Amino acid sequence: MQQRIERVTIPDGDELAFATVGSGGRHVVYVAGWLSHLQLSWELRQERAFYEGLAEGCQLIRYDRAGSGLSAAATQPPSLKRELDQLSAVVATLGPEPFDLVGTSMGALVAIAWAAAHPESVRRLVLYGGWVRGVDLSPASAQENVLGLVESHWGLGSDVLTDIFAPDADAATRQEFARYQRACSTAETARSLLAMSYGLDVEGLLGSVRAPTLVVQRDHDRAVPLAQAESLAEGIVGAQLVVLPGRSHLPYMGDAHELVTTIRRFLGLRVPRRGADELTPRQREVAALISAGRTNREIGERLGIGERSAEGHVERIRLRLGVRSRAQIAAWHAADRDRS
Repeated sequence: MQQRIERVTIPDGDELAFATVGSGGRHVVYVAGWLSHLQLSWELRQERAFYEGLAEGCQLIRYDRAGSGLSAAATQPPSLKRELDQLSAVVATLGPEPFDLVGTSMGALVAIAWAAAHPESVRRLVLYGGWVRGVDLSPASAQENVLGLVESHWGLGSDVLTDIFAPDADAATRQEFARYQRACSTAETARSLLAMSYGLDVEGLLGSVRAPTLVVQRDHDRAVPLAQAESLAEGIVGAQLVVLPGRSHLPYMGDAHELVTTIRRFLGLRVPRRGADELTPRQREVAALISAGRTNREIGERLGIGERSAEGHVERIRLRLGVRSRAQIAAWHAADRDRS
């Protein structure tokens, strides 16, 4: 899959970048958590595989909020109203038909506010890793410490938050994600968005949500207690709660395939037989040989196939993993072996 990046202007003049991936008449709008970067996220193997899994058979639309990623710097402080203005600008590009709305982490609260205010626009609503009241996520002293760390030492702050958001990831992946967070925004923007997330409260909006709703949470999420998901499901009439095993708050870390399957099943989309970043047994065999430094000719001789066929296997592996080089395939194989 290839994403198409476009731009739209919100009422106060700030320019947003949004991306569309997939094809078909059905739209799934994705509201990301805290920070995002449309281009860098597409280069992260796990994150790209997660989006490709969601986008199969539909069009997945996601965007960078003002001050983050490819969007222009924010000219106004963040607020729930500004979040809704940004979502409105992106949604306006889709036409009048209802769409499926997926909100993750802080984006779940934005999605709730949108669904409550625009019930006719949302076909189905998915909330992953969300909460009711930000003040209940952790003690006030802990929140202040995190905010202070992000503001005063963005490098260390991003490392600490990565350990909270993705404890199941290997060390190399955590380092990569910490760098990714720092590339998404300045320390000032990161702090202001995080402070807003702590201050959000959608308790009074839950009763106004009318769309069929799925609330998904990992049972040992280190960023958001399971009780928050339970409160969301209890407050939205008819909401379905699904609890998955895992500790990672980031949706594309841990068992992302199970999460994609759960979301697609609820949305009525075909359930994928395997995750977008998983390889066939033969492809894994080729990846192992690449990791061992074998050339395409040597791979062909080892597997009893022609050199051109071996080259085709390498290219399909590269495309499936979303990487550019044999060295990156070898790195994937080493990390996958360590996880096993």
